[in-house]
Amino acid sequence: GFSRQMVEILSRHGIAFSSFDVFSDEEVRQGLKTFSKWPTYPQLYVAGELVGGLDIVKELEASGELDTICPKAQKLEDRLKSLINKAPVMLFMKGSKQMAKCGFSKQIIEILNNTGVDYETFDILEDEEVRQGLKTFSNWPTYPQLYVKGELVGGVDIVKELKESGELLPVLKGEN
Repeated sequence: GFSRQMVEILSRHGIAFSSFDVFSDEEVRQGLKTFSKWPTYPQLYVAGELVGGLDIVKELEASGELDTICPKAQKLEDRLKSLINKAPVMLFMKGSKQMAKCGFSKQIIEILNNTGVDYETFDILEDEEVRQGLKTFSNWPTYPQLYVKGELVGGVDIVKELKESGELLPVLKGEN
């Protein structure tokens, strides 16, 4: 119950956090009590420093201090914009440049590799939030998705059309 309350408070405040189940490792469970000189769980740490348990977190919440000491979770839309703009040419795909994990991703990688243009990739299989969120954000339901200078170009069919028409290289260089 105390851990659930802690998670609810942190979530309500949009605080970025991860957790560790102390019941999964008895050595950690006992060792952390000694390390922190705090006998109960949950224990909240920020930047490696013990803040305290549930009662202290409730006090910090009541005083308004909780929002000033804990890092906020990045909103999904901001995170997607940041990822899309990570490189001038950004490909969201299944797998990586080195190992495409679907036929469409493999096809687009082969086309891009033959242009000589530098690009970065993001493996959507590694992050379900990005995988689903980007479909909505871009209003494009499938992968791969290619972005140039933060703008959606399209998927493998669009890239193939651009290649056949001779427009792919200027698009990748941001000339269109």
